Amino acid sequence: MTGQPQISIRKADADDLVQVYALIRELAVFENAPDEPSNPLKKFMEEGTCKNPRFQVIVAEDKGEIIGIALYYYGYSTWKGSMIYLDDLVVKESYRRQGIGKLLLDELIAIAKEENINQVRWHVLDWNENAIQFYKKYPVTFDDSWITVKLEKEFLR
Repeated sequence: MTGQPQISIRKADADDLVQVYALIRELAVFENAPDEPSNPLKKFMEEGTCKNPRFQVIVAEDKGEIIGIALYYYGYSTWKGSMIYLDDLVVKESYRRQGIGKLLLDELIAIAKEENINQVRWHVLDWNENAIQFYKKYPVTFDDSWITVKLEKEFLR
């Protein structure tokens, strides 16, 4: 990183997905799970650019380099109605603590408000104290009563 960053926030396009994928891999290393991402780049790109994309991405860009992402998708809660699930909020390590995560999350919140979404939901690892403190700056609810349950792909094949 050279000089003062000139950050722009925008929705990603197909040409951005390779850099987005690299940030997802960087996040996996940060979360001590470098071997967990199993979705290949080719499939990631197909699912992000098909007629009905499986996910959307907001990017933070500095001089053509994607330095942060908010990857999300739409869902529905029978109790709450329409929702957005924020799957990944990632900022490159060298750009952290410069307000870029806030810019990304604020943009996602603006999208939710504009689209009359009833809830934005996400998970945070219990040991990621920096992220927890960051989220506490928003009027969020931490819900300790729900347990994440997964059915992995080997059982879906």
